[in-house]
Amino acid sequence: MLTIWGRANSTNVKKALWCARELDLAFERIDAGGAFGVVDDPDYRAMNPNGLVPTLKDGDVILWESHTIVRYLAARYGDGTLYPADPAGRASMEKWMDWTLGGLIEPFRCVLWNLVRRSPAERDNAELERGLAGCAKLFTILDAALAEQPYLSGETFGVADIALGPHAYGWLGVPIERPELPHLAAWFARLNERPAFREIVAIPLT
Repeated sequence: MLTIWGRANSTNVKKALWCARELDLAFERIDAGGAFGVVDDPDYRAMNPNGLVPTLKDGDVILWESHTIVRYLAARYGDGTLYPADPAGRASMEKWMDWTLGGLIEPFRCVLWNLVRRSPAERDNAELERGLAGCAKLFTILDAALAEQPYLSGETFGVADIALGPHAYGWLGVPIERPELPHLAAWFARLNERPAFREIVAIPLT
């Protein structure tokens, strides 16, 4: 059985859990990070020297970094369903996974922390405004891509959608003004049709 360390409300942990659920894999989740601690324990640091979540253990395989975990699970257990064997098909998905890490993570963090995880008195309004502007720009890029294909992974659901879905859930779940992005909205509606998305991702933002 797989073991995944991380709190259920973490955007990055959701990616690992969602992928495992889509693949119908049995797993145990152990609370770690945030108020749960654990990540500074010596045993945990021996697995993940960064002291972050998620961490995955699959037999002798220990991995950290959420997108690496998603790719591993899909490649090992997906039999081509979430992650094609064709190098061009994989690269087409992976570019969005890398784009998320290289561009979207930082402005999204600014929005989530200031609107969800900090009290109004603790907010950094300048940081929040930068995050809102950055997210609006980047989600507009996603909307344009989704005008050409039903999923970020292409014609069918795959790892790129898992990498971006939890961020879209957070962005669409906070009380802000957003640009009208119809293709993004239609993609998000398709994600909401998936039981694993509703179970793992669509939980209260905290």
